[in-house]
Amino acid sequence: MNSTKESLNVDEMMRAYNFTPETIQTIKNEELLSAGLIHRLQKCYPQYSGFSKTGTPLFTGKTHYTGLAGFREILNVLKANGVELERVKEREFFLEVYRFMATKHILNTIDWSNYKNDPNYYLVFPQPDMINKTDVQKYLDAQSEEDRRKVVEAYQLKTNPHDGKQKLNKPFFYNDEGQIEILEGSQHKYPPIKLILDAGTQNCFAFCTYCFRHAQVRGDEDMFVQHDIGQVHNYLKKHKEVTDILITGGDAGYISYKRLKEYLTPILEDDELLHIRTLRIGSRAITFHPEFLLTDRFKEILELLKTTVENGIQVVWMSHTSTPRELLNPGALAAIQRLKKYDIKVKSQSPIMNTISLYKDENGKVDVDRSAQNWIDLGNILAMVGIGFHSMYCARPTGEHHHFTAPLADITKVFNKVYRSLASINRPSRYITMTSSAGKTSLMGTTEIDGEKVFVLKFNEARNMEWMDRVYFAEYNEQENTIEKLKPYKADKYFYEDELEEIEGRLEEALKKESLKMAGHD
Repeated sequence: MNSTKESLNVDEMMRAYNFTPETIQTIKNEELLSAGLIHRLQKCYPQYSGFSKTGTPLFTGKTHYTGLAGFREILNVLKANGVELERVKEREFFLEVYRFMATKHILNTIDWSNYKNDPNYYLVFPQPDMINKTDVQKYLDAQSEEDRRKVVEAYQLKTNPHDGKQKLNKPFFYNDEGQIEILEGSQHKYPPIKLILDAGTQNCFAFCTYCFRHAQVRGDEDMFVQHDIGQVHNYLKKHKEVTDILITGGDAGYISYKRLKEYLTPILEDDELLHIRTLRIGSRAITFHPEFLLTDRFKEILELLKTTVENGIQVVWMSHTSTPRELLNPGALAAIQRLKKYDIKVKSQSPIMNTISLYKDENGKVDVDRSAQNWIDLGNILAMVGIGFHSMYCARPTGEHHHFTAPLADITKVFNKVYRSLASINRPSRYITMTSSAGKTSLMGTTEIDGEKVFVLKFNEARNMEWMDRVYFAEYNEQENTIEKLKPYKADKYFYEDELEEIEGRLEEALKKESLKMAGHD
């Protein structure tokens, strides 16, 4: 351990989070906790810090708490320690609809003496008011397990798991035998990047209450699952425009060494795949289960990724961090430092979410200053620990969108304050965005045209990338929370709408046609 400002009681700090002997040994052997860095973080941001935590943690019995049984087990631990959550059955309805999982790590980062003001609590714990009262009452009134199951299944049909018409993003190609192959676990919407939802990454280390991929983690029939790795390589050889592949899920941290090597070896060795420049790994392991990244078993994956970097392919660990509380603890910091030691870049992209990273005042209005300060502090902390601030984005219109979102007018005020308050090198790399079928739309702010206030919009990525070249306007609306629902300014439709309809129709027809062909071959 390097020590600068003051001695660091590493053993006491790690006992407070119930680290395993293997984790403690890795941290010490690889010198992953810098006393100087912790001192600076603690002194600059004591209001968020978990470095000074001492004593025995509440959660020590297991690594994961899953489903209804796991949730009830957590409640029992809390009750034994003087903490009782109210309206439990309403919370259970939510977790039956969307599933539940929490790790001992995220549970032990929560300040249970003040949990109602801790964003990590809202990140993983369902709240009674997340689902509308009418459907909640149906669940509460159900007289049997079978009746409750029917209520849950009926409500799941309303959750819009594939927002933005994601099913149209499934790529397909003709193989050497002239047969059609649809990549059932992939998405290719924007030319430079292809998403892979691998068969081994369908789970998460913990479930965010705002989950955008609940079809994956609850195992819906129409979930994206990529089984055939060779199929991915064959597709990439025919699509030289792809420079980046993003392994996601679920959580890409779950990918096994064997499958990751199967993906990477041809990319490193086959000249037909030289156009691949970047591997992105979408994972929340730093926040939810940093000890996983500190195991001896994970070291072989780190070495494989380091070899990938040495062969000219950038490896980026895409974390999702919304608050300083997620980072300011010894587990998260050690995991970040270990990734960096193996030449893996770490970047953060996160949604701005009500109760987690967007706050309201006593009158129920967005507290612009408090919300912005969370992100300003986060931006500076990301810089201090060596994480690139990639992006902020609005809540996607899926799941309980109404609970997590806020008016775009207010979000614009928050983002503008964040952007102008951070040094240019520490700002998000783009303006705040929201995803729709058309693409990722940046909310550039507001302006006035002929004395009338309007929103200024611009695509950050799009189904037709040339749409990115234009700035366009929408009518200003104090209450609207979804960009695609904004009305065009002094126009019947947006400039891209006719072409978008044509593109979507063409994709839908092609996928339907090719699916029938595949069924015929079967």
